[in-house]
Amino acid sequence: MKAIVLFEDGKLFEGEHFGAVKPASFGELVFNTSMSGYQEIITDPSYKGQLVTMTYPLIGNYGVCEEDVESTGPQIEGFIVKELCETPSNFRSQMSLDEYFKKHNVIGIQGVDTRALTRHLRTQGAMKGGIFTGQNDIEKAIDRVKASQGLVGQDLIKEVTCPSRTEWNAEGELKVVVLDCGVKYNILRHLEKRGCKVILFPAGTDAETMLKENPDGILLSNGPGDPEGAPYIPDTVRSLLGKVPIFGICLGQQMLGLALGGKTYKLKFGHRGGNQPVKDLATGKVSITSQNHGFCVDHDSLKDKDVEVTHINLNDGTVEGIKNEKLNFLSVQFHPEAGPGPNDATYLFDEFIENMRQKKK
Repeated sequence: MKAIVLFEDGKLFEGEHFGAVKPASFGELVFNTSMSGYQEIITDPSYKGQLVTMTYPLIGNYGVCEEDVESTGPQIEGFIVKELCETPSNFRSQMSLDEYFKKHNVIGIQGVDTRALTRHLRTQGAMKGGIFTGQNDIEKAIDRVKASQGLVGQDLIKEVTCPSRTEWNAEGELKVVVLDCGVKYNILRHLEKRGCKVILFPAGTDAETMLKENPDGILLSNGPGDPEGAPYIPDTVRSLLGKVPIFGICLGQQMLGLALGGKTYKLKFGHRGGNQPVKDLATGKVSITSQNHGFCVDHDSLKDKDVEVTHINLNDGTVEGIKNEKLNFLSVQFHPEAGPGPNDATYLFDEFIENMRQKKK
C-alpha cells in the first residue's frame, strides 16, 4: 500500500505502508541518528506525540524481542525508515518489526528518502507532520496536519505516567522514589542494580505524599513534550528541593530549571541519537551520550539562581547538566542509562548513590 509523509509546510515524501492499517497518524516530525536500538526508541515514552525518522538506512534486521522494551509498549505515533528488513535474523527475535507494529497498532512507512527528509528538518526545524495512506487530496491533508496537536504547550506526561503508586522491586539498601513523567525501564534497572528499592509515583503526585515514603533520594524522570505544558511538576519539585538528594534526567532537568525560576526553550530540531558529545566541566572528560529531547534549559535564565552548570553539549554549547550542592540536586539533559546508546555516562548513577549514602550518614 502506498503511503506519504506530509509536513505542515507542504513538503511531501512518498513510500510504502507497513505495520498497522490506519488512514493517518499525526505528530511532530523528528529524526534519530542511532544505528541500532530501534526497539528501545520505539518504546521510549519521551517520543509520545512524535513521528520518528531513523537516519540509518536499514531498520528491523534483528527483529523484536519483548524483553527489550523501555515501557509497556510502543509510544511513538509513527515510524519512518528507508528500508525495512522483512526477514530478521537474530536468535532472540520473536517477531518482525512489521508484525510488532500490527500487534500494537502503530503505523510505519518505508522506502522514504530519509536523508532528504532529515536535511529538510535540519534546515527548517522540527514541525508537525502526518503519515497518510490512501490520501489523494493533498491540500486537505495539509490542513489536517496544521490542525493536529503538536508539542508546544501540550501536557503529554499525563498520557505516559504510571496510574498509581508502583513498586518496581521488593527491596534494597536505599529507597528511591521516582516521579514518573514517562520513565524508561533502563533507568529503573540501573537503580535496582545499585541496590535501590524503587517506587514510582504518578507525575501529578504532591511532594508530601512522596516524602511520606521516607526516601533516601528522588529521581525526576525523562518524559515527553513541552516542560512548560505541565506547570504542576515544577511546583512539586520546588517543594522537594533541599529535602532529599534529587537526580534529574532529561525532562527532569528541565523541570528542575523551571522550579528554580529558570526558563526552557525549544531547540530547532533537537538532539536525538546515541552520538552526542558532552563535556564534564569539572573533569574535562568528554562522554558520547544517548539523547532524546527537543527542549532545553536556557543558560542565561539560571545566571542568578546559584546553579552550577556541570556539562555542556560540544556540538552547540547547550546546557547538558546542572547542580546545586546546598539543595543537593544534580541533573543531566542526556540519558546516562542509554538504552540504546553508549554507557559512557553511567557514572552519574554512582554519584547519585553516593549523595544518598552521605545524606543517610
